[in-house]
Amino acid sequence: MNESLSVVVPVYRSAQMLRELHRRLVATLAPRGSAFEIIFVEDCGGDDSWRVIDELARADARVAGIRLSRNFGQHNALLCGIRAARHDVVVTIDDDLQNPPEEIPRLLERLAEGYDAVYGAPAHERHGFLRGRAAAITKLALRRAMGWDTARHVSAFRAFRTYLREAFSGYGSPFVSVDVLLTWGTTRFSHVTVRHDERAAGDSNYTLGKLVIHALNMVTGFTTLPLQIASVLGFAFAAFGLGVLAYVLVGFLVRGGSVPGFPFLASVIAIFSGVQLFALGIIGEYLARMHQRSMDRPPYLVRDACGPAAPRQ
Repeated sequence: MNESLSVVVPVYRSAQMLRELHRRLVATLAPRGSAFEIIFVEDCGGDDSWRVIDELARADARVAGIRLSRNFGQHNALLCGIRAARHDVVVTIDDDLQNPPEEIPRLLERLAEGYDAVYGAPAHERHGFLRGRAAAITKLALRRAMGWDTARHVSAFRAFRTYLREAFSGYGSPFVSVDVLLTWGTTRFSHVTVRHDERAAGDSNYTLGKLVIHALNMVTGFTTLPLQIASVLGFAFAAFGLGVLAYVLVGFLVRGGSVPGFPFLASVIAIFSGVQLFALGIIGEYLARMHQRSMDRPPYLVRDACGPAAPRQ
């Protein structure tokens, strides 16, 4: 028997694509013969998306809408939708139709082989250069938790068993990565290669600033890799400093004088100062994350809802 399905769609300024997305999702899922729901989470984009979602929910009882009070970010919106899901399996898919809904059955087939989470890895990604680099940083941060073979196939198109959310039911930080949270509940990941289409309409909503912030949040919020890099750099330059000291002492003993050259000394001082500031900056980022979490800011706040799915706070 097919498992019931909750499809979670984070929505941001995509009013012109939602009806087509809904049509294709229903056309793909209805023939399966099992219960399903479509949860649109509107991340306060400022366009007509919420009006369209409300219309879809009134016309189709399988559609639920959640409207956030302000723009919290894609992963925060996903977390809200995942907590509202009522069925056995959750599928997350973007609102821009780059991930074809027709590929969902392929993810579910792989999931049925005994995995807990399956990613739809694009055969040929059609993202821009900057978003591609941000995705690479995200995958690097996930490598240790998932293994490189899985992490390099991570995407926003994923299917996983709903019970995994119990592993992060108490998570309340404003910095959210659904992929990291899933690693708290399972190690049984897999992927399938799927088609990746051109964006149906409009331009990507990822700006350079958003990409940089997301990359920083991933690297400093969910891994200690930067601290380890700072430690390695500190050790390397301490060894370099000892080498310089040995060179000076040997020169003094052999030639009977100090090593001349202000530029040389200035360069060494500049290198050491730069490394120290770099390490302090990394430590400062981690302290800032601790400060943000100590304020107990919520990852999202629901402003309104429509349809049968009651949002879970």
